[in-house]
Amino acid sequence: MLEGDADKAWECIQRYPAVSRLDVYQNLLTPAMQQVGHLWEMNEITVADEHLATATCDFVLSKLAFHPDKRRSGRKAMFLCLDGEQHYIGLKMVNSIFEEQGWETRYLGPSLPLEYALDFAKTWRPDVIGLSVGIVYHLPKLKDYAEAFAALPDSPSVLLGGRLAGLYDLRPYCSADTVILRDLPETEQWLRHFETGGKKHAGFGSTASSSVFES
Repeated sequence: MLEGDADKAWECIQRYPAVSRLDVYQNLLTPAMQQVGHLWEMNEITVADEHLATATCDFVLSKLAFHPDKRRSGRKAMFLCLDGEQHYIGLKMVNSIFEEQGWETRYLGPSLPLEYALDFAKTWRPDVIGLSVGIVYHLPKLKDYAEAFAALPDSPSVLLGGRLAGLYDLRPYCSADTVILRDLPETEQWLRHFETGGKKHAGFGSTASSSVFES
């Protein structure tokens, strides 16, 4: 990915003994992008290198997500990053997991201002809204997003993930019903729980605190 070689990256995916797409996301692509982030933090690569790796990973994700014969669950989910938040790869993985389970999704990508996200949600009326935050100075905006979405007439489930969710207690920045998820397997577990009639805003354990949608 750091070479920007999408063909070579795809060959690595094909050689990986995966049992599922989730396995590829959780155990191959996520650690790779975390390593890219670490190299950038250590000044061993530049921002340009990190952007090239992200674009290459994005291509691989799009290729993995292509499945024309989709079953439909009748459920809808939209996914977005907070205004100013550019880390979207994990969020795109989550969008793909929902699609694979037959959900109709709208992946709205990085840095979406709240007013436009709210307008879209009011018109499209999703069952689930997924948010991602990875930078500390974006946290003051998080509560505005979470509370605004929780107040929508259709009461969608609001999910939150991202690098910060694994580092800090983000509950003070969320609405009471926000579900904070730790990783991709936990997201899939929440999705199964939702589809089998679980509570719309149920988390796992005694709190809804945990992290996904990162990179």
